[in-house]
Amino acid sequence: MKFPQNKEVKLRPLELPDVEKLAALANNRNISVNLRDGFPHPYTTKDAKAFIEKCIGQNPTTTFAIEYKGNYIGNIGLVLGTDVYNRSAEIGYFLGEQFWNKGIMTMAVNLITNYGFEILNLVRIHTGIFDYNLASVRVLEKCGFQKEGVFKRAVFKNGKFNDEIRFAKLRTDQSSL
Repeated sequence: MKFPQNKEVKLRPLELPDVEKLAALANNRNISVNLRDGFPHPYTTKDAKAFIEKCIGQNPTTTFAIEYKGNYIGNIGLVLGTDVYNRSAEIGYFLGEQFWNKGIMTMAVNLITNYGFEILNLVRIHTGIFDYNLASVRVLEKCGFQKEGVFKRAVFKNGKFNDEIRFAKLRTDQSSL
C-alpha cells in the first residue's frame, strides 16, 4: 500500500528500529505537557517498544511515523470511531521539539486528513486541544479544521484545570459516501 507523502514529509508505519529514536524524541516534558496522560513522562525505550508493538500490523494502518527529509521525527494517527461513530476519527500527533515551527506538522496533518477521507472513507476528523497549546490550534486552523466549541475546565493536567478546544474537519466530497 502507498502511504501519504509529499516532497518533504512522508507518513509510514512504525517499525521496531524506531524504538530508540521514538524514546529520544518523546522523552521531553515540553511534548508530554500537551498530550493526554497516556503519553508518559519520562518516556522510556520500554514505552516506545510497547507502543510500536501495538501499532505493528494495524489493518488499516492508522498510526504513522512522520519522516521529514528521510528522518523519523514524530508520530501522527487516527483513532477510528466505533458504533454510530464509525465514519469519524480522532486525530492525535506529536513532533520532536527541534522540528517545531517549520510547517512540518501542518503538512503531516494535511496528509493524514486526506488519507482518512480518501482511503478510510471517513466523513469527520476531530480532536480536542488543551487551551494553552496555541501551536496546535494554529496547525489545525491552517489545515481547515473548524473550532466547534470550548469545553470549560474539561482537562485536569499537571494539577490544574484547563479548557479543551474542540476542532473538526468534515469531508466535503460526498460523492462516494
